Amino acid sequence: MDEKRLGTVVQQARRAAGFTQQSLCNKSGLSYSTLAKIERGAIKAPSVFTLQTIARTLGLTIDELVEAASPNSEVRKKISRNGVRFVYFDMNGCLVRSASSAFGRLSEESGASQDTIETVFWQFNEDVCRGVRSIDELNTALAERLGVMVDWNRYYLEAVEATPGMAEFMQWISANYRVGILTNTMPNLVQPLLDAGILPPIDYDAIVDSSLVHSLKPESRIYEIAAERAGVAPNEILLVDDDRPNLAAAGKQGWHTMKFHAFQPEESIAAIRDALQPA
Repeated sequence: MDEKRLGTVVQQARRAAGFTQQSLCNKSGLSYSTLAKIERGAIKAPSVFTLQTIARTLGLTIDELVEAASPNSEVRKKISRNGVRFVYFDMNGCLVRSASSAFGRLSEESGASQDTIETVFWQFNEDVCRGVRSIDELNTALAERLGVMVDWNRYYLEAVEATPGMAEFMQWISANYRVGILTNTMPNLVQPLLDAGILPPIDYDAIVDSSLVHSLKPESRIYEIAAERAGVAPNEILLVDDDRPNLAAAGKQGWHTMKFHAFQPEESIAAIRDALQPA
């Protein structure tokens, strides 16, 4: 048994069951330090009694726990009551929010009106997100109009913020389901957001970036690409998005859909969690 993998399995199973480390210790009677060391992979060979206690508290058998921790096994994923195996999240408006304040910041620094900035931006946005025009072309057009040098990605990255509650929620999602990002975005933004910890720091099973696949939601092509990368049937995919047309297009592909409200994240998270309760 691989102790590092065992630690990952215990951590994911704990989160999937809705326990914090402290609440699991309170219910099982284990010491906090013992559980923390197991999850870090710092205990070479935890006792059978300890593993039985953890497994029983999490609603597993010890065989299931040990099997999942073996070197060649995969952590088992669940199927929701309505058959979902894979969950795609939109990035802007779901996982992150408030990038629109970049317009105000650029307006303050350049002296140009926000309306002027947005007029230029929206002339380029779709083509840049599709990857048929470069971000440099947008920056050049803004610079010529505003009379200052512009690095739009910098303004975006300084303005955007993580949606409250999503980091912990995505840990729960990834412990139970395969998960991906399906985003209309300009080039070279997803990885910096991951590196900065603004996007939830989990292992995504698929990231579909419009600027790389040269297709945008709600076009059918991007959903076909996303379904292929998910590796499951269309009716086993859930899309969480803040845009109704994107959700409608996914529904036409046979996907499940749920609308996300970035400024009411608690309600959205609770609704998604309820919908994804396992069968």
